[in-house]
Amino acid sequence: MNSTLPSKVLVAGASGRTGREILRELAGRSVEVRAMTRSADTADSLVADGADEVVVGDLLNPADARRALDGCDAVLFAAGSSLTTGLTRPGRVVDGDGVLNLVDAAAAADVRTFVFQSSIGVGASRRGMPLWARLVALRWTVREKTRAERALRESGLDYVVFRPGWMNEEPATDDVLVAEGATEMTGSIPRADVARLMVAALYTPEATGRTFEVVARDAAKSVDSDSLVDVAWDGRADPIAA
Repeated sequence: MNSTLPSKVLVAGASGRTGREILRELAGRSVEVRAMTRSADTADSLVADGADEVVVGDLLNPADARRALDGCDAVLFAAGSSLTTGLTRPGRVVDGDGVLNLVDAAAAADVRTFVFQSSIGVGASRRGMPLWARLVALRWTVREKTRAERALRESGLDYVVFRPGWMNEEPATDDVLVAEGATEMTGSIPRADVARLMVAALYTPEATGRTFEVVARDAAKSVDSDSLVDVAWDGRADPIAA
């Protein structure tokens, strides 16, 4: 477990909705921020949201993944595929091959910490995914994220995995339930809360090597009370804790 504070962070999927929340959350930190996006058209807006620099590339291209990581010592991975993309390009989605490419690049470079946004529905949390989502998305989303989580755990990197419930665009609640090994947790959570947790994980050695299921307290529909954990995120007593 490495307690060294990050100096340069790559935000993968920076132009997405969660990625932009991460950029805003990082804005007050003493860390250089590199945003990765597939579209050069988003560069100016990413800088406005807090990025110090922007790299344009495709995570499905291993060379682009290596280039994006050059000089970085931490990764916040918030990229994801739409349902349409997953159904039309199975097996070639950023949730799977894109993560694996970046994990391989990080393991070969001087990267210490990799924080990955996964999803409730992966692993033991399978029953926390709504039935309709299991029927539609389980064929590829959960499969790809399962591959990604496995690769990350086997990489030798310091990692933190978050499995959020259904994400929404509501303002941050600053009050979420955090579980570890939950099999029944169901609910939703604002992207802003997920972003705050992901950034805080970079500064929370206690979280390294762990996988957390997270939902907003007021939006929790089912919770394994025995799986709830209390983590001092960012080294302080924080309302983002069970």
